[in-house]
Amino acid sequence: MGMAAEAQFHVLAVDDSLIDRTLIERLLKTSSYHVTAVDSGTKALEFLGFHDDEQNETESHSVSPNDHRQDSGGKASQFLGFHEDEQNEAETPSVSPNNHPQEIDVNLIITDYCMPGMTGYDLLRKIKESKSLKDIPVVIMSSDNIPSRISRCLEEGAEEFFLKPVQLSDVNKLKPHLLKGRANESQPNINSRKAMDERHSLERTRTNYDGLEVV
Repeated sequence: MGMAAEAQFHVLAVDDSLIDRTLIERLLKTSSYHVTAVDSGTKALEFLGFHDDEQNETESHSVSPNDHRQDSGGKASQFLGFHEDEQNEAETPSVSPNNHPQEIDVNLIITDYCMPGMTGYDLLRKIKESKSLKDIPVVIMSSDNIPSRISRCLEEGAEEFFLKPVQLSDVNKLKPHLLKGRANESQPNINSRKAMDERHSLERTRTNYDGLEVV
């Protein structure tokens, strides 16, 4: 697949850490993917057009500017060329308030596991429980290599579980899942066309049968 075709893929990146979010966004753009980045599971669901009363539960929407988590340690900071004092600057997630989520196709979601309020695991479950979103591939990221956590996410439907800091080699693993997600999107249209063809065939059969003269 060429670069132009890859650019048609849209990835939604979810991470409350400014450093990690910027890192994954940069890696995805390096691979010519269109990226939307948000800092919470709730904002991800809002962008996807998901509406649920359960979203009214108490959740922290903001992250302390002094939140120096060890998600990817100094490696991510060094990769991005960030200085420690620059991490205190606030960043507005790249989601326009004028976006119409229902009109925007998301081909894959990559989310951090450890986030305040709604974790990546919680987001994964909501995605997979939604009739309209369940076919979107979900990839989990975490700095913690905990086998039970990894197994739980994979059992709930996650396609991959990446350990932070995420590398370009990890991003290269996304393409098969993106292709599968696109195939799932087109499947309803294929089934619809098949059903229509079957109805037309049945109607023609009935017409021919009705035209037969019984002796």
